[in-house]
Amino acid sequence: MTVYLPVPQLGIGGRLFVRAAGDPYALVPAVTRVIREISADQPVERAATLEDVRAEVLSPERLNAFVFSGFAGIALLIAVVGVAGVLAFSVSARTREFGVRLAIGCAPRHLLTSVLSEGVLIAAIGVGAGAAGGYALVRITARFFAAMEIPGAMPVLSAAGVLIVAAVLASLMPAARASRVDVLQALRTE
Repeated sequence: MTVYLPVPQLGIGGRLFVRAAGDPYALVPAVTRVIREISADQPVERAATLEDVRAEVLSPERLNAFVFSGFAGIALLIAVVGVAGVLAFSVSARTREFGVRLAIGCAPRHLLTSVLSEGVLIAAIGVGAGAAGGYALVRITARFFAAMEIPGAMPVLSAAGVLIVAAVLASLMPAARASRVDVLQALRTE
């Protein structure tokens, strides 16, 4: 079924696009005057550049992106502090072990890589669990919301890469502390 409604009956006016080399707002009075000469009853309202219209249309998305970026930054900071805290506790609990390993000839760089690999393992388990949980959550919510889509591989892989790099950076300080353990002090502690 089709219903014909003329544009004047709907009250929707047309749009006129003007290309300008200079300041486009300086042309508004001249363009308005030409439109009035052609059709005196034609309304002219809301003159705007395409950049202004684009900014108006995209402003909610920009706000959402800004807010979600802030939340993502806070979540990343919490993850970094969590990984660093777990590894710092692990290193402090294993000081005697590190001292014994250094005393029998283990190179400090081996201790450093051991603690760093623990941090990467913690992050990899977290990324895997998060990806699996996120995928399952999207599948569940897709039943209720038609517009739900699974993100592409590139955003997921880049987010995973950022988290792994953050875990490595968070692991550096506890790993450096483990590799600089004083052998005599570590062996005296109980």
